[in-house]
Amino acid sequence: MATLLLNLDFGEPPPKKALEGNAKHRSFVKKRRLLERKGFLNKKNQLPGRAAKSNSEPPKKGEAPKVDGACKAAPLPKKKKKTAASSVGSEQPQKKAAVSWLTPAASKKVDALAAKVDLLGEFQSALPKVKGQSAGSQKKGHQKRTAQYHSQAQSEKKLPGKMVAIDCEMVGTGPKGHISSLARCSIVNYDGDVLYDEYILPPCPIVDYRTRWSGIRKQHMANATPFKTARSQILKILTGKIVVGHAIHNDFKALQYFHPKSLTRDTSHIPLLNRKADFPENATMSLKRLTKQLLDRDIQVGKSGHSSVEDAQATMELYKLVEVEWEQHLIQNPPKD
Repeated sequence: MATLLLNLDFGEPPPKKALEGNAKHRSFVKKRRLLERKGFLNKKNQLPGRAAKSNSEPPKKGEAPKVDGACKAAPLPKKKKKTAASSVGSEQPQKKAAVSWLTPAASKKVDALAAKVDLLGEFQSALPKVKGQSAGSQKKGHQKRTAQYHSQAQSEKKLPGKMVAIDCEMVGTGPKGHISSLARCSIVNYDGDVLYDEYILPPCPIVDYRTRWSGIRKQHMANATPFKTARSQILKILTGKIVVGHAIHNDFKALQYFHPKSLTRDTSHIPLLNRKADFPENATMSLKRLTKQLLDRDIQVGKSGHSSVEDAQATMELYKLVEVEWEQHLIQNPPKD
């Protein structure tokens, strides 16, 4: 009998394209494994061609063209692949560097701003203290000066001989006698007692004795005290004392002397006196009118001239009328020298 061979594979043979496809697949798998062994796929997990394509950059010169992620030609040299790898991977370090740069810069900026705010806060917090201290120091200084002035005035009033009144008489010297020179000086104490009363010989020749007002005559100059000697004697009495006078700047000018304003009481510039006498407060009234109005006494009368002793005593009495109120005013408003 003849032998029968049965073909149990009833399926159709694979098409030629499938076999070819399988061969290409196997070739692709071999090449992929070769690339994996060399480390290209492990480093980037993608082919350089796709990385370049993802960055939308044209292939560089010397690189092999890619088809479906595989290289047709042999792999590129290591140097070029490293260069491509570095060119592709350089973006990530730049991004990381950018992020790492932004973070510390922001923190530094915040720290700097915080430091500035702290310093500014300290400075501003210090400002009110400085202002308060300066205002307090000024107030304390004013109070201290007021207290010193008050204590000085009180001590000088309590001590005997610490307050005097002065009046001077002048004669005319120089061209046509227009220069006023000291010819007599009288000083009285708080009670009106005479401390000093002398005729004084001017250093220049007398041109006009002005007898009608000064009461000085030629015979008074016969035994008069020289100006330098008299001035030295007078300043010893005035130094350190409260000096009362009427238009006293004229007396100091004749003495060629300057007395501290804090120790000077000028009855021609005390508004309280004018108010008591019903005169304008800012007006400069004569000693004669103030004495008549407030003391009801006539001075500087007759043709014999003024008496410097009488004028000094009247000045001291006028001052006593307003002493308490005027001294309180000066305590609140200390005069500046």
